Amino acid sequence: QVQLVESGGGLVQAGGSLRLSCSASGRAFSTATITWFRQAPGKEREIVSGISRSAGTTYFADSVKGRFTISRDNARNTVYLQMNSLKPEDTAVYYCAARYWNGVSTLQSDYINWGQGTQVTVSS
Repeated sequence: QVQLVESGGGLVQAGGSLRLSCSASGRAFSTATITWFRQAPGKEREIVSGISRSAGTTYFADSVKGRFTISRDNARNTVYLQMNSLKPEDTAVYYCAARYWNGVSTLQSDYINWGQGTQVTVSS
């Protein structure tokens, strides 16, 4: 299993960009599907984007399609979430999570390891 640490969050104006990183320790990283979730104040946590272990499959929620991209560098044990054209409704705590099946699942219960989260705030 892996331990996950998110970074790259911050405050940005609407229309701006941020790149989140999910860094992992542990040799199992290359076998893990990594997915980003987010939780806005007063709302349930929701899926944002995921990438399979080989990067052959990616998933994006409808709300971020065309604005966010996801990539991974298994040599660096890191997954990146590039967020462009940010909107105030993207404000949330962003979490990365790992599962050890080759495929993105939208079910949070399918994920074994979670990071502590990084805050993203988009001002209007």
